[in-house]
Amino acid sequence: MILPPQDWLEAPATRQVIAALPGARVVGGAVRDALLGIPVQDVDFATPLAPCDVVRQLEAAGIKAVPTGIAHGTVTAVADGQPFEVTTLRRDVATDGRHATVAFTDDWREDAARRDFTINALYADPETREISDFFGGLADLGEHRVRFIGDSLTRIAEDHLRILRFFRFHARFGRGEPDAAGLAACAARANDLMALSRERIAAELSKLLAVANPVPVVGTMLIAGILAPVLPEATDIARLARLVAAESAPSWLRRLAALLPADAAVLDDIAARLRLSNADRRRFVAMSAPPQTDTRAEAYRDGAEAARDRRLLHGLTVDPALDHWVRPRLPITGRALIARGVPAGPEVSRKLGHFERAWVAAGFPDDIDALVEAAVRAG
Repeated sequence: MILPPQDWLEAPATRQVIAALPGARVVGGAVRDALLGIPVQDVDFATPLAPCDVVRQLEAAGIKAVPTGIAHGTVTAVADGQPFEVTTLRRDVATDGRHATVAFTDDWREDAARRDFTINALYADPETREISDFFGGLADLGEHRVRFIGDSLTRIAEDHLRILRFFRFHARFGRGEPDAAGLAACAARANDLMALSRERIAAELSKLLAVANPVPVVGTMLIAGILAPVLPEATDIARLARLVAAESAPSWLRRLAALLPADAAVLDDIAARLRLSNADRRRFVAMSAPPQTDTRAEAYRDGAEAARDRRLLHGLTVDPALDHWVRPRLPITGRALIARGVPAGPEVSRKLGHFERAWVAAGFPDDIDALVEAAVRAG
């Protein structure tokens, strides 16, 4: 098969890298997505050249070479500000499910054999656009089937994260039920996920839950017990389905919260377990609170994002105004209260709080004289 003409393949930056590395082939996602008619985001190359030779030839061509993973054969070429990952053909020498020791090779089939799925092991010659397919990836792509290369259990033993990747790729590219052998292997080895760093699990979950409709795949994962070793609290597939149907824009964090009990302590524990950033952790835990009747008051207090999250999670209509919400600025200062006779000190803060609560409850009016007066007189 010949890869159809691609604008990205003829782009000046891409051609610079191709010219610097004769014999290199485009590999993986770029080939897969081009064949599916999906916009190509990243262009990766495979080459029989040793990493040191890759660096030497890139630099000789005036292309920046960054040794991002040179022990595993990966160099990032930066041409016209655009990064391209270039990896030397390799085979696994030893694996432990988290890391691999590799040896370099000049055998394209051997390189393909260590990859995860057949649809990710497609290579395209950038000059002729001829596609090399060693394990039936083109047929699987045509059938929208995600299938491990070779023995599924062996591929999972090499890298446990492939369990989650299997379901993510099926959610993106598959149709119908997942490949039976792959599903059985993932279910049998689900406990292997416990050996992975929580950051890697969170990163993969974020990609899975961000697909257009993750509900069928997540439902299959729950039935097969895939998430039980690392997220036993995730059970509410019906709530996730309602949320996905109501969302106008997906949020993987909100979708994760939909699977879980609406309990602040539980969500905080899971946020810590997945090593979420402080900002994501705060947002995630805030989803446990019920929505308030006054949307604008809730947005003022907790932010528009929190107000939107809670309403979607509870199946309520989201006020379109939240999309353009700008938090009003408090229209009075402590100095203004002092000018009205309030003694400097703690009393100013107390009366300012009194005014703020009344102002929010009144709907943020511009005319505040009566509210200020009431705050000054408050006991």
